[in-house]
Amino acid sequence: MTLTCLISGSSRGIGLGIAKHLAEAGHQVILNSRKPIAEKVLQEFADYELEVGQAIGDISNFDGAKKLVEEVRETYGRIDVLINNAGITSDGLFLRMTEEDFDNVINTNLKGTFNLTRFVSPIMLKQKSGTIINMSSVVGVTGNPGQANYAASKAGVIGLTKSLAKELGSRSITVNAIAPGYIETDMTDALSDKVKKTMLSHIPLKRFGQVEEISSVVDFLITNRYITGQVIEVNGGLHI
Repeated sequence: MTLTCLISGSSRGIGLGIAKHLAEAGHQVILNSRKPIAEKVLQEFADYELEVGQAIGDISNFDGAKKLVEEVRETYGRIDVLINNAGITSDGLFLRMTEEDFDNVINTNLKGTFNLTRFVSPIMLKQKSGTIINMSSVVGVTGNPGQANYAASKAGVIGLTKSLAKELGSRSITVNAIAPGYIETDMTDALSDKVKKTMLSHIPLKRFGQVEEISSVVDFLITNRYITGQVIEVNGGLHI
């Protein structure tokens, strides 16, 4: 069965990896970014069966998110899978953190998740089916010095996930979260060898995760219809 999948923050990194994985499986994928998707990114989908879609807009803006979702519904008729992946960081010690640093991270990571889900969920309720996967983080579970804003946003995503699972479950809509640890992307590639070595020393498996190891969990949560309200940690044993 071909599913229509909307993935926020999917022009790079984990979001793009998930999108490619779902497109390869034959699903209709709609990429989201604040700006039009680069042509070189779109070319990565050229060999897949279905043409990749675009939903351009700022998900942290309530009205913008509404317009974005309405355009997707009008174009594709339904939304079967929503993956709330968009996220930003603005790290710094709490006593030096500005209001802007805090608000920007909360608005994208937490409010953006609320905004998209707020407008996608009525569509899924009418369909009496749907899958919502929210991207949290290991620091949303454990906290982390210098990331009070990011940890708060990702912990909020977990609370939102569990509440929505209870509200939407009666209509066969599952809502789960994935909490990645350190995943190998262009962001980790930019780290110094010293920083990487320090990070790896805390991971029992002694390596960074791969984007495919997040995508496989997405597959699992889409196909298993009796799992909801859960947080699946994919972190190499980082905080056991």
